[in-house]
Amino acid sequence: MTLARGDAPDVIVNARLTGSERTDPFDTDPVDVHLADGIVTDLAPAGALPRRGRVLDAEGGRVIPGLWDHHVHTVQWALSAQRVALGDATSAAHAAALMGAAQTLPDGRRVGSGFRDAFWADTLDLATLDAATGDVPTYLINADVHSVWLNSAALRREGFTPDGTGVLREEPAFEISRRLNAVAATVSDPLVQRMAEEAATRGVVGIVDLDMAWNEDAWVRRIAAGFDALRVSFGIYPEHLDRAVREGLQTGDVARGAASDLARVGPLKVITDGSLGTRTAACSHPYPGDPHNHGVVTVDLPTLVELMTRATSAGIASAIHAIGDVANSHALDAFAATGAWGTIEHAQLVAHADIPRFGRLGIGASVQPEHALDDRDLTDTIWVDQTAQPYPLRTLADTGATLLFGSDAPVSPLDPWAAMAAAVFRTRDGREPWQPHQRVDATTALAASTRGGSAAPARLEPGDIADLAICEHDPLAADEATLRGMRVSATLLGGRLTHLA
Repeated sequence: MTLARGDAPDVIVNARLTGSERTDPFDTDPVDVHLADGIVTDLAPAGALPRRGRVLDAEGGRVIPGLWDHHVHTVQWALSAQRVALGDATSAAHAAALMGAAQTLPDGRRVGSGFRDAFWADTLDLATLDAATGDVPTYLINADVHSVWLNSAALRREGFTPDGTGVLREEPAFEISRRLNAVAATVSDPLVQRMAEEAATRGVVGIVDLDMAWNEDAWVRRIAAGFDALRVSFGIYPEHLDRAVREGLQTGDVARGAASDLARVGPLKVITDGSLGTRTAACSHPYPGDPHNHGVVTVDLPTLVELMTRATSAGIASAIHAIGDVANSHALDAFAATGAWGTIEHAQLVAHADIPRFGRLGIGASVQPEHALDDRDLTDTIWVDQTAQPYPLRTLADTGATLLFGSDAPVSPLDPWAAMAAAVFRTRDGREPWQPHQRVDATTALAASTRGGSAAPARLEPGDIADLAICEHDPLAADEATLRGMRVSATLLGGRLTHLA
C-alpha cells in the first residue's frame, strides 16, 4: 500500500531507536513501531509481531520524538517569504539600494527584513534611504525586530514625523511590525500553512507562537480552514491579559471553538528589555563608546511582578523576554516573588550568580542556539566589557535548568537541526568553535528540541502520543555537517503523516 501525507500508518517497520533516557532493550537493533488511534501501542523486534494494515518502511532510519520550536513569531515568519531578504547587505547604502530595486507589494509598500546594522561602517540615515527609495513607503526591519528603518514616505504613512535617521526602536518598532503583519487572512493564512508544512519536513510537530496579536481567533480560523501540520501553543501579550483573564483562558486549554486540539493557550509574553543588535539589551555595564547606554528596561520590576501575579492567579504561565543580564536578574526576581511558572526567553547574557537560579526556581531557559553564532562577533565587541556569561547553555544545563530550543523565526530559520548543531558544536561555516566550554552534548540538544525540553524530554514508549520523526542518521552520533543537513523521511503528528519524502 502506498502511503501519502495525511495517512495514518499502523506500523513503522525496520526502524532504529535513538534519543535520551531510553528504557527499551533494543540498542541499535531494528524494530517495528506499532500505532493505533494516534498512540504508540508497542515496540517490538522487527517482524516479531504481525505487520497488519498500513505499513511505513523506515528503511533503517532513526525514529525520534517529534521536534518543537519553542519560540516563533508565526505571521512574521510566514510573511518573510514576501519580504526582501537583507541579511547579506553590507552597509546602510547597500540595504537602501536593495530596497530601491525591490518590487512594491500589492498594498503599495516595500518591506525588507533581516538587516544587521551593528556590523556596518556607515550609519542609518534618512537622506540615504529617501534617495534610494523615493516616494514609495519603504520599511526595513532589523534582524532582531527591535528596530525598523523607514523612509520619509513610510514615516508619514504611519503618522511619525520624519527625523534625520528614520529609525524607530523598541515599542514604536513593534507597532510598525504589528501594522505590517496585519494583512488579510487570505494572504497570511496560506503562507502560514506553507511554512508549517516546510517545518514538518524538518521533523517539527509543534511550535510556541508568540505573535504580537490576539492569537486564539487566528488559530481557530486556520484549523477550521484545514490547518493540520503542527501543534501550536499561542502566547498572550500584556495588552490582552485582561481579556484573557476575563474570558477564563488558562495555559494548556484547547483554543475555544477549534475543530481540533492542535491549538492551545500558551503563556503570557512580556518583553522587558531590548536586544543586542539594536544595542538596547539591559546590561550592568555600558556599551563601548557610549558610557550612558546600559540598554533599556522596557517593563520595570514592579510592573512585571504585577503582570505575572495576575497571570499566575488566573492559571496562565509566563514567558519573559530578557536578553541583558539586568533584565535576566529582574525576570528571575519576579518569578521568585510571584511563584509564577514558565520560561525566560533568550537568556543571552546572564550573571554568573543568576545562572543556578533557573534550576532552583524551576524556570525554563527558552534559548535560540543559532543566535549565539549570529551574534558571536557582536558579543565579542559590543559586549566585550560585560562580565556576565553570554549564551550559557552548558552552565544552565549543568545547574539544573530545563533548556528549550527555538529559532525566534524569522530572526533565525525555523530549523531544529541547525539549533542542535549550534548548541553541540558552537560553530558553522568552518570557523573555530565560539566559547566551546558552553557546548552541550547531543543528547541534551535533542531533548531540548522536544516538547518537554532537556529536563523532561519526550520519549518513544508504548502509550505515548505518536508525534514522531524518522531521520536518516543518528543525531546523537552525527558530526556538524550531518546534523545541520539531517534528512527527515517522515513526520507523524498523532500518528498521521504530515511529511513523507
